[in-house]
Amino acid sequence: MKKIGLFLFIISALYACSSVPITGRKQLNLVSDSEVLSLSLQEYKDYIQTAKKSTDKNATALVVKVGQNIAKAVELYYKSISADELINDYSWEFNLIDDAQVNAFCMPGGKIVVYTGILPVTQDETGLAVVLGHEVAHAVAKHANERMSQQVAAQYGAQAVDMLTGKASEKMKVITQQVYGLGTQYGVLLPFNRKQELEADHLGLIFMAIAGYNPQTAIPFWQRMSQNGQSVPEFMSTHPSDVTRIADIQKELPEAMEVYKSIWGKYPAGYTPAPGATTPGSSNTSTPKTSSQWRF
Repeated sequence: MKKIGLFLFIISALYACSSVPITGRKQLNLVSDSEVLSLSLQEYKDYIQTAKKSTDKNATALVVKVGQNIAKAVELYYKSISADELINDYSWEFNLIDDAQVNAFCMPGGKIVVYTGILPVTQDETGLAVVLGHEVAHAVAKHANERMSQQVAAQYGAQAVDMLTGKASEKMKVITQQVYGLGTQYGVLLPFNRKQELEADHLGLIFMAIAGYNPQTAIPFWQRMSQNGQSVPEFMSTHPSDVTRIADIQKELPEAMEVYKSIWGKYPAGYTPAPGATTPGSSNTSTPKTSSQWRF
């Protein structure tokens, strides 16, 4: 066990050089982006070929419109920090699937699926922006890569070197299926851990703000979500409790509102900042400060 632990520490030091945009959190990254994209794209194609796409043209058009607005916000963000190359391999796609589940999910590289069952909860365009901002954030933060890397380290220990050198493609396929819950849990939110979920909320608020959607609407949206069915106790769940999620969003709102103002020239209607409000963030945060960087 000690040898395995030392081995993982060494390969972590060698490969865990990526960090999440905006939050600056360091990530374990043992799997190449190209391998993640290749495997996940095949899983996505298999799914989308059998999924029942919604015939509601208006609702479908709205999902695509909001999704493209959020994606454009992501591109503008990366352009503002001179890191366009980090999303060169993203090919954004937004689908509305006819399914009563109150849900949505993302795949690496920008493949996003929304279920019709969540539309009564989103209620309008801005509510939908909360969902798509959150899902796009999962893709941009490469949470799937991180989960797959964690699975490699946990399941194979020293054998992880095979994964890094491309000698275990079949094992990687198994890991991909485990990460996405494919086969037995198609259509559920991906089992990201609580840290990743809260991080996606945070990034989603920023991307919403850049796209011109009021980040404040995230709170009533998640309040409505909390009223849909029974919540699983947080210690038993991969997702944060509704109370935890809403509390974290409230803490992050001032940052998102300042980003909104810096880009759009004013706060959203009805928002009054605390006296002397400034954009929070550490030295690792790459949140934009001037509207001149942003142009739709």
